[in-house]
Amino acid sequence: MQSREVFVTGGTGYIGSRLLRLLVGRGHSVRALVRAPSVTKLPSGAKPEIGDALTDTYLDAVRGCETFVHLVGVSHPSPAKAAQFRSVDLTALRAAVKVAGAVGVLHFVFISVAHPAPVMKAYVEVRQQCEQFIRQSGLNATILRPWYVLGPGHRWPYALQPVYRLLELIPETRESALRLGLVTVEQIVAALVNAVENPSAGISIMGVPEIRRSQITAAAGA
Repeated sequence: MQSREVFVTGGTGYIGSRLLRLLVGRGHSVRALVRAPSVTKLPSGAKPEIGDALTDTYLDAVRGCETFVHLVGVSHPSPAKAAQFRSVDLTALRAAVKVAGAVGVLHFVFISVAHPAPVMKAYVEVRQQCEQFIRQSGLNATILRPWYVLGPGHRWPYALQPVYRLLELIPETRESALRLGLVTVEQIVAALVNAVENPSAGISIMGVPEIRRSQITAAAGA
């Protein structure tokens, strides 16, 4: 396995913190964009880069990195946060793509959301705009489209799993049930690691079925 220079935004979040620990443990060189008060939240081995994800002023911190993983977004999305999706999620994505393109990043990784979907319309709309911005940039990119990520503190949807299994068996509802299915935090992190270690040429989309199938092979020398 080739060790890579990876830059991560949102590295202290629910998914990002788990991803950083795994990338460092697998021998990758990881830089993480953080605000000064959050430096202590980074796992050992990840290099902090102080900056603001809503601007492109952290450009120099990304130089030399092959891969850019963008995880910044409003926590606990809900319909009440529609304005924040535009002011935070969309603004941060545009800054990240601008930085990645300016310094010659080879591969951009982004967590979007499954769509179309019957709910969370403002969130879905902004994430679709983010995807379009990535496509227009010309960057090689892997875009992940989960719907809901299960894990510690995010367990209530487990009760819906029997319903999902039933809907997946019915031809009329199978496609939407799979597209809007549940994934675990371990699966989404594994998918991110796979994206880092196996960069795409052009645009690669990972939906829920692909995320579910993601597995992490042993690191070289482990």
